[in-house]
Amino acid sequence: MDIFSFYGYIFEKVSFRLILLTRNITRMDIIKEALEFEVQKTSFKTTSERIHASRKAKEMILGVNEVYKETKDPELMDLMKRLTAVKQKIEKRLKGRSLTA
Repeated sequence: MDIFSFYGYIFEKVSFRLILLTRNITRMDIIKEALEFEVQKTSFKTTSERIHASRKAKEMILGVNEVYKETKDPELMDLMKRLTAVKQKIEKRLKGRSLTA
């Protein structure tokens, strides 16, 4: 690991924790928000909406992961897997079809 990737990793961890602290989100709020995101209607019409949804999904996954690290609850792992599937569908739509198909 070179110095730039190390500092990038540290910056990502610190910035995410600062986001959680500034929002003053508790564990239950994170889980509740993730569950709401999972069940919401996922017809994102514009590219901007898809990008925003992908970023929000990543934020939810990381938030649930922080709670999972402390509790080791298998239901949280299942929630993260479902959110990852939603995120992958959104990103697949963002990338579009390949030209070789």
